[in-house]
Amino acid sequence: MLKISISEFADRLNEILPVLIREFAKRQAGELYKGKITMPQFIILDFLNKRGPLKMSDVARFMGVSTAATTGIIDRLVKCGYIKRAHEPNDRRIIKIKSTSKGMELTKRINSQRHKMIINIFSKLSSTERNDYLRVLMRIRDILIQRD
Repeated sequence: MLKISISEFADRLNEILPVLIREFAKRQAGELYKGKITMPQFIILDFLNKRGPLKMSDVARFMGVSTAATTGIIDRLVKCGYIKRAHEPNDRRIIKIKSTSKGMELTKRINSQRHKMIINIFSKLSSTERNDYLRVLMRIRDILIQRD
C-alpha cells in the first residue's frame, strides 16, 4: 500500500466522506431518508429508548449542544407523538422526557432497516476486511469520545 502524508490522507478522506454519507443516506430507506425524522431527532429518540426517561439537560449533554437547542428538537418530536414530557412526581419543577410507543416503534424500524443495509453492504467484504474496518472505527470512536 502507498504511504501518503497526513495532509494527503485528509484530502482523500475529504473526498470520500461526503460520498459515503450520501450513499449510506440513500440506502436508509424509510423515515430518515424521506425526511419524516432528522438524524439528530433519531439520535435523541434512540438514546431515550436505551436510557429511559431523562431530563432535558441529560439529553443536551449527550448531544453536546445547549438545552435551548435540544428543546427545539424535543418540541418537534413531541409534536409528532414520538416522545412525551412528564413531571417528576416528587418535584414538579423537574420535567423528564421519554419515548412513546410510537417513538419506540419508529426507532425499532429504523434500526432494523440500518441493520439490513449494513449486512447488504458489508457482506461484499471479506471477514478480514470487516474486522479491520471495525477495529479502525472503534479506535476512531475512542479518540473522538476522549475529552481533551
